[in-house]
Amino acid sequence: MKILITGGAGFIGSAVARMLINETDDEVCVIDKMTYAGNLESLAPVIKSPNFSFKQLDICDRLGVDAVFNEFKPDAVMHLAAESHVDRSIDSPGEFINTNITGTYVMLEAARKYLTGLSSENAKKFLFHHVSTDEVYGDLDDDGSLFREDTSYAPSSPYSASKAASDHLVRAWGRTFNLPIVITNCSNNYGPCQFPEKLIPLIILNALDGKTLPIYGNGSQIRDWLFVEDHAKAIYRVVRKGIAGETYNIGGHNEKKNIEVVHAICDLLDELQPKEDKTSYRQQISFVTDRPGHDLRYAIDAGKIERELGWKPQETFESGIHKTVLWYLENRDGWCKRVLDGSYKRERLGVIS
Repeated sequence: MKILITGGAGFIGSAVARMLINETDDEVCVIDKMTYAGNLESLAPVIKSPNFSFKQLDICDRLGVDAVFNEFKPDAVMHLAAESHVDRSIDSPGEFINTNITGTYVMLEAARKYLTGLSSENAKKFLFHHVSTDEVYGDLDDDGSLFREDTSYAPSSPYSASKAASDHLVRAWGRTFNLPIVITNCSNNYGPCQFPEKLIPLIILNALDGKTLPIYGNGSQIRDWLFVEDHAKAIYRVVRKGIAGETYNIGGHNEKKNIEVVHAICDLLDELQPKEDKTSYRQQISFVTDRPGHDLRYAIDAGKIERELGWKPQETFESGIHKTVLWYLENRDGWCKRVLDGSYKRERLGVIS
């Protein structure tokens, strides 16, 4: 296949690109605006492959997007480009509206135009895959309930509201314009190459630098954690075997309180890179004022994708977090220039004065 990946220099997109180039014969074209979270270092292992191409492009640039469609002629689009950090959406919601809603609209219209120029045989093979989040569903009580594909939307933050809107646009283009679409909603991803505004890499790097480990509220918020390489394989399975018009929820079967995640990281660092004074990294934990509108619990029922497409996660949280901590220990001095040069200071965002 020829697969166009938007946001392919980001955390999840780059994992998908690496997997496709290393494990399949597919051709991959990545487009990415190269915002703060886009890192070509994440694509370094595949960037010289003859099956890989890259174009720096804003998905809101309709002429540029049309040109990529016409030149690359994809069989499928994996649309991952998005502003994705809740705290940043509280500070600057306009950027999320522009990229996540307007950008998705541009991609849908470009795909619709492209589809009209395909032969009937090729048109039947084409798929627009929109990658979304479990945050569109809002939050859950701590009662064992799970997000399912038919769970009503109730987004809490500007980020999740913008992703909910983009989901609705994708479904509307599927129904109204017969664009072959599929949507996936995933739980919290973690793993190598994640920009350290997110909890796990932030805690790892702050711990190693002797900084405080900020935990919102009392750390009791619950998330389902999905190793990024498992997610990459899941969404590729959806592109190859998913049914147009369907939605598939993707989860890791790993519900953890935020404080449990931080404790696990500290304990691994105590083992893998103990401090000279032999004290635990746990002593650096600091509880800070919770962010506005913070959802209590996310948890996904991933039964549909397992039953219908035969996918289930391979990593437990214990195995995935061990791989993740090791990766940052081995790569912290050579990855993510925006962190190394001090232009990103791991400051707290999303505080309303």
